[in-house]
Amino acid sequence: MSDLLKLGVLISGSGSNLQSIIDHIEKGSLGARISIVVSNNPEAYGLTRAEKAGIPCAVLDHRTFAGREAFDRELIRVLKDAGADLIVLAGFMRILTGAFLQAFDQRIINIHPALLPAFPGTHVQQKALDYGVKFSGCTVHFVDEGVDTGPIIIQAVVPVLPGDTADTLASRILKEEHKIYPQAIRYFAEGRVVKNGRRVEISSVRSDDGAALHNPPLDR
Repeated sequence: MSDLLKLGVLISGSGSNLQSIIDHIEKGSLGARISIVVSNNPEAYGLTRAEKAGIPCAVLDHRTFAGREAFDRELIRVLKDAGADLIVLAGFMRILTGAFLQAFDQRIINIHPALLPAFPGTHVQQKALDYGVKFSGCTVHFVDEGVDTGPIIIQAVVPVLPGDTADTLASRILKEEHKIYPQAIRYFAEGRVVKNGRRVEISSVRSDDGAALHNPPLDR
């Protein structure tokens, strides 16, 4: 157990990506363990998910702290006390300070429901629809000082369908999030992540050299 990658998962809401990670660990397809789940929202349903799985939880209500720096200092302490090797942001709705990034340098990852670098920030499905893109998707990336600007680890692509709304598109993207986030963590657990500047290479992956997607499909 001590050799497993130890995760500190940060949440603010329902925790569906947390649940996906829990499920992959429980079925043996992800060799890691969650050391602690931390939420800044005392009402986050993700805390219930963690408690049901027997995972230690902590609530750090950001409204009770003097400021962002004080909040992050306590967050750092809680995560280090739990022995977290990798910090996993799973719907954590807080901007992290430079001190936090330094404390876990190159060990913080996030999932974003768009194909970065397009559409960072919030309300991204509606932005994608308004722009008229033919594909959207999700991205797991390292966290840096910017907003959704860190180096990309893995992405999944979904087509934008006629009649899509922000909700229907988000639902289809979420299914892919639940696949690629555990996969990204597996890469870390297996020591396969090689970061060189902005480029992130994953060792020992199958290559689909001729793969291409078209939306609408090409005429046959």
